[in-house]
Amino acid sequence: MSYANAREALAEKIRLVPDFPVDGVLFEDLTPALADPEAFSLVVDEVAAKAKEYGAELIGSLDARGFLIGSAVAYKEGLGVLAIRKKGKLPPPVHTESYALEYGEAALEIPAEGIDLTDRKVVLVDDVLATGGTLCAARKLLETAGAKVTGLCCVLEVEGLGARERLADLPLFIVNKG
Repeated sequence: MSYANAREALAEKIRLVPDFPVDGVLFEDLTPALADPEAFSLVVDEVAAKAKEYGAELIGSLDARGFLIGSAVAYKEGLGVLAIRKKGKLPPPVHTESYALEYGEAALEIPAEGIDLTDRKVVLVDDVLATGGTLCAARKLLETAGAKVTGLCCVLEVEGLGARERLADLPLFIVNKG
């Protein structure tokens, strides 16, 4: 299958759910795409190639669908994966960073002990780029812990919410845009 056809197949596998999780939000559900071997392979192969290009020494994967993609990418590239968790999912001590979502507020956490992030090059991997708040918070969280974020990879982008402008100083790759 050519990548042009795979991108079309990927687009066909994305389920659009209006008014979820709140009224006015169109949720782009990647679950069917991740369950399809060809679509999942496309996502992992393309994100892995970009992570390598961005000099990744570690993959930072965002809770929760980012875990699936980031873990597969890390495995493919022979790297470790850092799960960047939603607040309250890790035992203390943790580093925490709060941020705004398009439909509320949230916080991310990483362990404050046990992982030396000093000067490590990290590529952040998530499923959907919307406002950019999650990636900005993850970046700030990692930089506070001493890491250097060298690139960002997402499968989909919700355009018109200002994310690209917020993240303009880092390389950004969106799978369905090529």
